[in-house]
Amino acid sequence: MNVNWNEQHIPDQHGRVAVVTGANTGLGFEAARMLSERGASVVMAVRDVGKGKQAAARIAGDAVVQSLDLTSLDSIRSAAADLRAAYPRIDLLINNAGVMYTPKQITADGFELQFGTNHLGHFALTGLLLDRLLPVPGSRIVTVSSAGHRIRAGIHFDDLQWERSYSRVGAYGQAKLANLMFTYELQRRLAPGGTTVAVAAHPGVSNTELMRNAPAALRLPVTRLAPLLTQKPEMGALPVVRAATDPAVIGGQYYGPGNRGEVRGYPKLVASSAASHDQAVQQRLWAVSEELTGVTYSLTGTSPG
Repeated sequence: MNVNWNEQHIPDQHGRVAVVTGANTGLGFEAARMLSERGASVVMAVRDVGKGKQAAARIAGDAVVQSLDLTSLDSIRSAAADLRAAYPRIDLLINNAGVMYTPKQITADGFELQFGTNHLGHFALTGLLLDRLLPVPGSRIVTVSSAGHRIRAGIHFDDLQWERSYSRVGAYGQAKLANLMFTYELQRRLAPGGTTVAVAAHPGVSNTELMRNAPAALRLPVTRLAPLLTQKPEMGALPVVRAATDPAVIGGQYYGPGNRGEVRGYPKLVASSAASHDQAVQQRLWAVSEELTGVTYSLTGTSPG
C-alpha cells in the first residue's frame, strides 16, 4: 500500500538520544524538531552555539546544543569527547550539516571545504562516536546526500582537494557522492545481523540557505521559480527522518522525495547512481579518509582511534 509518509508516521522516540549535525537551521532543524516532538532527547551539534541556542529555544521538547565545527578535526574530536562523556548510548546519528557550491576554500586541516565538511568531517565524527551506537538496539547512522551526487561527480583520487583546478559544482558532486559511498561501505563493515545500520537520504530541492553559494546562473532561476522547484524544509527533512525512524528501513538503503525527478514529494526508497555502488572506489575512499582524518574505525565496540 502506498502511503504518503509524514510526521504522523514517526514512531515514538522516548528514551532515545539523537545527535543531529547542522541542526540550527533548515533540514537539520526540522529533523531535530520532529524527533524531539516524538520524545527523543536531541543534541543539536552546530558551529554557531548562539544560533544553536536560539534554535533549541524554538523546540518544545528536550533539545541541547553541542559545539561542533566540521571544518576542524580538533573541534570534531573535542565534540566527540563531550558527547561520549555525556551520553553512554546514542541511538541516532544524523550527519546532516553541509556546505554547497562554495568558492574555493580550505579547512583548518587543509582539505577542500566541501569535501572536508560534507564527507571527511562526518567520517571522523561517526568513527569517534561509533562505540556509543554499536551496542544500542535499533541504532542508525543517517548521512544526508543529494541529487547532486550525479552531477559532474566522481572521486578524484588524483586531486581530491581540487588543488590543480576548482569547480564548485564538481566539488559538491564529489562530496555528496562520497557521502553515499561512505554509507554503503560502512553498512558492509558493520557486523551482519548487528544492531546498528547505516542509511542515506536526500531532501530533493528544498528552500534552505544552502543555495546562497550557488553560481548566479543556477541560483537566480531557482530563486525565481522556488514555489515550483523547491519544497519547504519540513518536507525536505522527511526522507532523513524516515531513514532514521521507519521500522521498515534496512541498512544500505537510500530515501528521497517520491515525485518524478525526486525534487519534491513525500519520502520513499530511491536509487543512487551506478557510480555510487562501485565497491573498489568505496574501499579506496575509506582508506584515504582514515589516512586524512587519522580516525580509524573499530567495529568491535572498543574505543575509537
